[in-house]
Amino acid sequence: MRILDGGLVTTVQDTGRHGHYHIGMPPSGAMDQFAHKVGNWLVGNDESDATLEMTYMGADVEFEDDAVFAVTGADMEPTLEDEPVPTWTAVQADAGDTLSLEFATEGARTYLAVAGGVDIEPVMGSRSTYTLIGIGGHEGRSLEAGDELPIGEPSADIDDVIGNSIDEADRPDYSTNEINVVMGLCDYRLTDEGRQRFLDADWKVSDEADRVGYRFEGPDIREMFEEREQPFGAGTDVTNVVDLGYPVGSIQMAGQPIILMRDAVTGGGYTTVGTIVSPDRGALSQCRTHSTVDFNAVDVEEALEIRRERDELLADIQESL
Repeated sequence: MRILDGGLVTTVQDTGRHGHYHIGMPPSGAMDQFAHKVGNWLVGNDESDATLEMTYMGADVEFEDDAVFAVTGADMEPTLEDEPVPTWTAVQADAGDTLSLEFATEGARTYLAVAGGVDIEPVMGSRSTYTLIGIGGHEGRSLEAGDELPIGEPSADIDDVIGNSIDEADRPDYSTNEINVVMGLCDYRLTDEGRQRFLDADWKVSDEADRVGYRFEGPDIREMFEEREQPFGAGTDVTNVVDLGYPVGSIQMAGQPIILMRDAVTGGGYTTVGTIVSPDRGALSQCRTHSTVDFNAVDVEEALEIRRERDELLADIQESL
């Protein structure tokens, strides 16, 4: 594939760079794992094959050889040779065809999967781009005009996958902004009133929302922290605790919430008042700047059930394809 226009932010991503969290390496990988995996299955790939993740505005891509591709996630109104093509569907492209994507009309991130996957050299077991230190993906950065990406050998007969699609009912609704959260690790630092204010508030996604973290705007609940003498190593600010590990999806409370996403640091000393249920991290990554998010508290058993339901849906989709 040749990149004619890289869009706003387009990177190579896969399911993630796992097994290195203990040395400070976050997983990276597709922000919306559901859209990434389904896109790969539609074109006959393994779910771990690399796709292109596009944020808010899509890229223009020229296929140098015949190819089969699928566009999933946010709707960026894709066209092939200026003709509209369906999303969540495997589509054939001829050598020389150009695929163009526009601004997202709903959601924030779109995935382009191509039969054979983006076949670049893995770094630490993953092809995902981690731009903060410039590793993985294509030269460790967002894609630009003129970049060329090799495509691997398809693992399935492409004639058998052309036209693959999933039911409308199985496609995510990106207009739903209720996000489930398990309270903890450090929500004990909040008063009961502060905890309730956090859950009752309407939180607006700020301009500072990317692969590292989503910062929110809303009521300042700093005064809702329990009074205490700060322990040694915790810092002097009321929002500080003794350093601990940050789960992906954890909610830092530094006056305003910051949710740590797939490229975030792995530890620090801010109070973490909750952690997003794993399937809802994909939903959060599709929330647009200035949209409003409501946090819904669930317990661990409810969180596990939400994950089981998502895993069952993914298994059903994979089996149907």
